Amino acid sequence: MPDRTITVAPDHFEVIHEDKLLRAELDSTIAVCLYDAVEEGGALLHLRFIARGDKRTDVTDTTLAADLMLLDRCMTTLRNTSPRAQNLMSRIAASWNGDGAAPFTAQSVLTIVQQYLTDSQVKIVSEDVRGGGARAVSFRPALGQLSIAA
Repeated sequence: MPDRTITVAPDHFEVIHEDKLLRAELDSTIAVCLYDAVEEGGALLHLRFIARGDKRTDVTDTTLAADLMLLDRCMTTLRNTSPRAQNLMSRIAASWNGDGAAPFTAQSVLTIVQQYLTDSQVKIVSEDVRGGGARAVSFRPALGQLSIAA
């Protein structure tokens, strides 16, 4: 589907209403893939998390608030453009380089995403969260398919 592929940059989201492929390069980022069990449309939200140094640190409130706001905008756009979507589901993937604070920073962002989705009655179908370097994700909302390549 090369002519039907949309690349989603970090700190952005894309909502679609037809059978297309959404892609993102995960490198200290999280992809939140949203789709409906019946409708063709869906969304990919690409959130960046920043880990500084090797110490376990909390993510700043500003970063979490910005991520939460972007997630809320994505969900609102998806619900407004697909009002018949009644069975929203999600697949989550994340990747980071190195050790240090990265896993803890990723977990902070992931926790807020999981809580938001749970509160919004969006079922989390799968999570693939790990370090080890960049990975490419391809998401086809029409089929609820998420592919992850190292």
